[in-house]
Amino acid sequence: MSNPTNHKHMIAPLRAALRDFDGAIVRERLGALMDPNAVVHMCHPFGDLGADNFYDTCFAPLVQAMPDVECRDTIVVAGQTPEGRDWIGYCGSYVGTFKASFLDIPPTGHLAHMRFHEFFMIENGKIVEVQAIWDIPELMMQANAWPMAPSLGREWATPAPMTQDGLTDHDLCKTDASVQHVLDMLTALIRHPVEPVEAMELEKFWHPKMNWYGPAGIGTARGIEGFRKWHQIPFLNAMPDRGQFPDEIAPHFFGEGEYVAVTGWPDMVQTLTGDGWLGIVPNNQKISLRSLDFWRLENGKIRENWVLVDLLDVYHQLGVDVFARLRAFNMARNTAPVLQEGCV
Repeated sequence: MSNPTNHKHMIAPLRAALRDFDGAIVRERLGALMDPNAVVHMCHPFGDLGADNFYDTCFAPLVQAMPDVECRDTIVVAGQTPEGRDWIGYCGSYVGTFKASFLDIPPTGHLAHMRFHEFFMIENGKIVEVQAIWDIPELMMQANAWPMAPSLGREWATPAPMTQDGLTDHDLCKTDASVQHVLDMLTALIRHPVEPVEAMELEKFWHPKMNWYGPAGIGTARGIEGFRKWHQIPFLNAMPDRGQFPDEIAPHFFGEGEYVAVTGWPDMVQTLTGDGWLGIVPNNQKISLRSLDFWRLENGKIRENWVLVDLLDVYHQLGVDVFARLRAFNMARNTAPVLQEGCV
């Protein structure tokens, strides 16, 4: 079994560079960490990249839009999957003054934040695969430029763990039980709607004061009732065959103490046969979902769950160009860079 602390130490120089965000240092440390043949799976619209163009394609435009950008990390989890793969999961927000457009999102001139979940697979001391989602719709919403259906849940700046221990090392003796709890919970979830809703045994797995921190476009839900009302019911009404295509997904589960993480490209496949999810018209099309998640357990139940789904890719699969609609939605707005006025 590999030591997760060693892998955390390995990426610590990159995390430090991202906090201060000197572009040259970030580029250099990415280059030092990544295998030259590494595969980077980025969210839509970036697509699949290589180690040689990861920085220029993703980070350089972000720095241009937010010259004072910094990375506020909130959780780092390292562990080994049952298949023997070493992964690091890393989440937080990119924060900065939104001074110039990013992916045609109009600048605001104000402080902005964009959640990220980034996962690295490690082999022989190098990153050989990246799976990452940036919550680009969150940035659109802060710019009053989200051109799609509003969220059912609450949109806000998603917090760090309430225990404030997301960046520390954890008691590895608890890891196996934590991972198994999450796996059992997910197994119970897919019993419904074939079986009655009680078959999901939500109270068995989830803390009564749970928070489910969904992506922008879905939003946060509080408690089991909120989770059902603002996410699960619309999701299952639209795609009742969730969990029925296990051979078409590639999830990677790992944990550290009472934290559990999963990454998959994709890790869900289902058919859009009903109404109610994201305002999307059902068209009987099978779609894949990229979902990168973190769970925190407390007293044997899940208290917090951070979830990012590549919703822009979902729209893309369905033939909806969110960015074309964004440009049309903001056609009459001034999207020029925001300049600092001088003081008299």
